[in-house]
Amino acid sequence: MLRRGHRAVHSRAHIGAPFLAALFLVAGCERPSPTGASPLVIAPEDSLGLSRDLLANATQPAGGALPFLTLAEQQAFARGSVVFQTVFTPATGLGPTFNDVGCAQCHQSPIVGGTGEDIETHATAFHNGTCDDLVAQGGPVIQDSVTPALHAALGIVKEPIPPAATGVGRRTTPLVLGFGLLDAIPDAELLALAEFERRSPDGVYGRPHTLPNGRVGHFGRKANVATLREFVAGAFTAEIGVTDPESPLEENVGGLAIPLGVEQTPQPELSQADLEATDAFVTFLSPPRPQPLTLAAERGLGVFLRIGCAQCHFPVLFTGPNRVPALSDRYVFAFTDLLLHDMGPGLADICRINARPADFRTEPLMGLHLKVAAGTALLHDGRALTLDQAITLHGGEATLIRDRFLVLSPTEHAALLSFLGAL
Repeated sequence: MLRRGHRAVHSRAHIGAPFLAALFLVAGCERPSPTGASPLVIAPEDSLGLSRDLLANATQPAGGALPFLTLAEQQAFARGSVVFQTVFTPATGLGPTFNDVGCAQCHQSPIVGGTGEDIETHATAFHNGTCDDLVAQGGPVIQDSVTPALHAALGIVKEPIPPAATGVGRRTTPLVLGFGLLDAIPDAELLALAEFERRSPDGVYGRPHTLPNGRVGHFGRKANVATLREFVAGAFTAEIGVTDPESPLEENVGGLAIPLGVEQTPQPELSQADLEATDAFVTFLSPPRPQPLTLAAERGLGVFLRIGCAQCHFPVLFTGPNRVPALSDRYVFAFTDLLLHDMGPGLADICRINARPADFRTEPLMGLHLKVAAGTALLHDGRALTLDQAITLHGGEATLIRDRFLVLSPTEHAALLSFLGAL
């Protein structure tokens, strides 16, 4: 085949987003002066459970299953782990266009469910406030590899970018650890958090990405996918070229139908049972364990709160009641609000549904230390190689907060990076 190479815990009662936000961003920190200078008035150990002990004990080891799974859930997790790590071939459904040969080939560093080195291409068109995903022309995911049969039929080595595209974006591989907990965050939690952010003195106004079906997007760099199940099913088709009962149609190739004889397998290529098992595996993956906080990192938490990072990278969300006990009434230290924010023209690339080119969902910071340790590129498009670069490239709504970062003292700067590097 032709492809590129690789290489004290709070009670279970729901506190609510506005109350948490008020504690973090109002009671904890004075409103910054116009120059960005603001005295540190909040100690890390007073930050509503963000002390060293709670951070260190909030999760199970990365790559393992959540605690309190039933026997049936454990069995589904184990079966899904096998499917997740399966390497597909054209004879078992791969392609005819694809970005990789299996889930774990992208999500594998340093453990299964982690990050990877892959950077893929997406393309859309944005005209007069309306987004076209260019599905009829091969978008929005532009696969970079093809099977030998497709190469023989069309003479291409990758899918072409649609000529109608007005935006082309690069996308790094996300961690999927803890995604089941993010999936369990109720839409109402995000709506309440967005309502609170409207009172931000810094112009940080996150908005939920409300999708055509009325759901609020949780996944994708543009929050354009509502549920983890949709995210998993769609990834099989878009990333591996393997159809499943919930995404049963092969994508076209640059707007052209797949030539006869190229496909070796009947559709759908993945069984319902294997799809459900894979969904269970990703749903029950434990979030990554933060690194032990040094004294400098604890000070860095205070800097993180003071300069305003927590206005988007909101430290803790709450799952609320859930039919799955392992996901029910859980605090999630994800450091995201899962809302869209305008990040300015410097980062703008593609649109997705109701998300404009400059709109991006706040990236969860949980597991950031895994990306740093693996040396993988940062930001949605991989343009940043260091935490310093990633922060400096923030624009739009984050401009004021970025500018506060740029004038930190060397001690504060080092402390903040130490904290981020422990998440």
